[in-house]
Amino acid sequence: MKKLIVLIILLSILFFSSGQTYEQQSLIPTLEKWLPSEPFESSLSKLQVPYWGTTISVEERGYYHFVEFLLRKSAHFVIFGVLAVAIYLILPKHVFRMLTATWITVLLAIADEYHQSLTGGRTPALQDVILDAAGAVTFLIILRLIMLVKPKKKKKRKASPKRNTA
Repeated sequence: MKKLIVLIILLSILFFSSGQTYEQQSLIPTLEKWLPSEPFESSLSKLQVPYWGTTISVEERGYYHFVEFLLRKSAHFVIFGVLAVAIYLILPKHVFRMLTATWITVLLAIADEYHQSLTGGRTPALQDVILDAAGAVTFLIILRLIMLVKPKKKKKRKASPKRNTA
């Protein structure tokens, strides 16, 4: 039941955030406040990210917009990764459990992008769906590796009272 509640909370957060405009979600004022000296600017200025047929960089967008871009795309990756794990954990155990969790997560990513298309100032992007799917697959692989390495807990059986046969 706890796993289902976590999944519902994640989906609620996702639905709420994809229904907000860019301006409502902007991290720029917070970044300007928290990072006034623009730390790592020299390192970040060397980074360029191809996205939507354009190259996103500090030079192209400015420091704070570039950092916000990286944070937003990282959030896509992580949120959909955690979502895939939550889905995996509530699914019944079967051979195609990982594949099923992946496809459900991809369908939710598509639905999320569609929901964004209904929100002013937001644009759906196939690249975001691909990023979401990559997060899902990555987190599911990590989960499976952890499950393989971590020894399974054996349930202790209650000792039944010995019967006196004498």
